[in-house]
Amino acid sequence: MTDDSPHGVSRRDLIKSVAAVGAGFGLSQLGFPSDARAETVRAGDDTPPLLPSMMDVRFEPRAVPRIAIVGTGLRGRSMLGELLGVGGVKITALCDIVPEKVEKAKAMMRMAGHDYEPAVYTGGERDYERLCARDDVDFVYTATPWAWHVPVAMSAMTHGKHVGTEVPVAFTIEDSWMLVDTSEKTRRHCMMMENCCYGYNELLVLQMVRAGVFGQLKHGGAAYNHDLRSILFETRDEGLWRRDAHERRNGNLYPTHGLGPVAWYLGINHGDRFDYMVSMSTPEFGLTKWREDHVPKDDPRWKEKYVTGDLNSSLIKTVQGRTIRLEHNVSSPRPYSRINSIEGTNGLFEDYPARIYIEGHGKSDAWTTIDEYKTQYEHPWWKEQGERARTGGHGGMDFIMAWRLVTCLRDGLVPDMNVYDATAWSAPGPLSERSVATGSAPVRIPDYTRGRWRTPPA
Repeated sequence: MTDDSPHGVSRRDLIKSVAAVGAGFGLSQLGFPSDARAETVRAGDDTPPLLPSMMDVRFEPRAVPRIAIVGTGLRGRSMLGELLGVGGVKITALCDIVPEKVEKAKAMMRMAGHDYEPAVYTGGERDYERLCARDDVDFVYTATPWAWHVPVAMSAMTHGKHVGTEVPVAFTIEDSWMLVDTSEKTRRHCMMMENCCYGYNELLVLQMVRAGVFGQLKHGGAAYNHDLRSILFETRDEGLWRRDAHERRNGNLYPTHGLGPVAWYLGINHGDRFDYMVSMSTPEFGLTKWREDHVPKDDPRWKEKYVTGDLNSSLIKTVQGRTIRLEHNVSSPRPYSRINSIEGTNGLFEDYPARIYIEGHGKSDAWTTIDEYKTQYEHPWWKEQGERARTGGHGGMDFIMAWRLVTCLRDGLVPDMNVYDATAWSAPGPLSERSVATGSAPVRIPDYTRGRWRTPPA
């Protein structure tokens, strides 16, 4: 076995090319850990607002939103399919370092009835910059490996485009501040496309939270617990780059899938915000054992040393005193779970499997199903689009996310998520590393809103 992909782009070459480009762009801008001293800058409430907030800024209405996609691999083509299913959009440009992947995306467009040729950019790692400079793009969506999220987002905004990235938006605090500053300066939105916020259960529970069903909220649970061992060791797709983080970082590598919905429940950045966190990791066993069981001894991957603990557990405290349990585990044999729980003075909800307990309803001290709450609290987006959504990816949440993006672009609405959400939800990644490295010491979480979190949503 080798680390070569079917397209001739090896994991080694991909990582080397990212590092080489970093010499000219700035390593922190490519998502690699920067000097720790830089990450302590502007960590709290002491930085006054310099520019108007992007919190309530509407998109410019577009009858037919023009969207460009950077990264047409598995995730990029998946989201392209959702956008084509929503309809009413024009995909004006496609970019990928592997030309065959762009051709697959073009074939999807033809099958969906799009009888025009999108502009194509396959000229190397930085060809996305030419895409971002086009004058027929309203929104750039990027589904690249993690290290390229910040460079693509920065290029899009500085060229006057709104941008949405796959998760996380960044994995240094310095880069997160750079995205916030650039979004405010350019007046362009920088969104993180967190699909889990749009799941059926997540939006149902959000409606119940807003209706006061759980009473006064005090605790949430969030996780990304997903057995990815076989994917991490693939010689294609995510296996070319995602395992690399396990050689360099010990913390929560992927916090946003579980944390995003819980942040919505708790009104984070709208009446409350993350204050500080502590984090600890178990030893690393899982990837080493998987390699022993599945990888031949002459494979170059035996030269790798993994440092990410199998299970990272964190606790987040909010300014209002609420707590959040946050977990990350992708290296163990276990069922999938994002935990997705919320607890208040009246009761609690926990997912995987979905169950609820509300004091005074049903049998005392016994879980019940959420079925009886669906008629009253099903979210309007799912009521309107649920039948179409369920044919889409990840149980329909991908379709709802794409539909909401297109709706907001077309009608000139304020987006559901903004750069402050993207950076706050991503911050536990680098901050968990710092806490783990210092014996689980508490670390402050930046206030990317610069104090504007105190205003609840209208």
